[in-house]
Amino acid sequence: MVVLLSAFGIVLLGAFAQTVSGFGYALLTVPLLAAAIDPRSAVVVSALTSISLTLTAAVRERAYARWRVVAILTATALLGLPVGLLVLAYAPEWLLSALIAVVVLGCVALVWSGARIRTGPVGLGAVGVLVGVLTAATGTNGPPLVAAFQSLGYDPRTFRATVAATFAGTGLIGLAGFLLAGQMHADVVRIALAALPAVPLGWWLGNQLFHRIDPVVFRRIVLAGLLGSAGAALAALAR
Repeated sequence: MVVLLSAFGIVLLGAFAQTVSGFGYALLTVPLLAAAIDPRSAVVVSALTSISLTLTAAVRERAYARWRVVAILTATALLGLPVGLLVLAYAPEWLLSALIAVVVLGCVALVWSGARIRTGPVGLGAVGVLVGVLTAATGTNGPPLVAAFQSLGYDPRTFRATVAATFAGTGLIGLAGFLLAGQMHADVVRIALAALPAVPLGWWLGNQLFHRIDPVVFRRIVLAGLLGSAGAALAALAR
């Protein structure tokens, strides 16, 4: 019961953060869930509970999404997915934590510096492959997308819509991969079902704040979220 209640609270926090900033769900839920259950199950539970949030957001915000960018990222994510599944299945926990820390810290530096990522198909394709690897390996596929979309100069509404659409596509691909790889067992499904009602509640709470935030504050929230996730990854690595 304690595990189920903890999962509900963690998912609520993740859904709220995702709704306000456009990212952050897995960056919050995976490390926190890993403290209550094993890290591999945490990745799958996070993926199972997040798919309804990202699909709902993608449908609601579809008019603001950059669908060409979404298509490139989702298609190339398929190339990275098998590598991520291998990492999830066989890598030791310290290596998973190290991977999260390196990616998140790198993206914090990129966004903070204001550097721009190549916006052509090749550059976006490289980001997509990395997203595919991270989707399956750690569930924390948001940082590369945050860095890319911030570099593209998207306004908050376009940012949130395009991230949601990309998360929806890669999330469905990731769930199919988890199923085929035998990572979706009964305990994982039970925990995910118990936490699932927290998703719409977190979305509603987050939406109350989203429409009251100006772009400058929005950027600060994005950077603060990335720094916080980097700190969580480093803390996990130090244990």
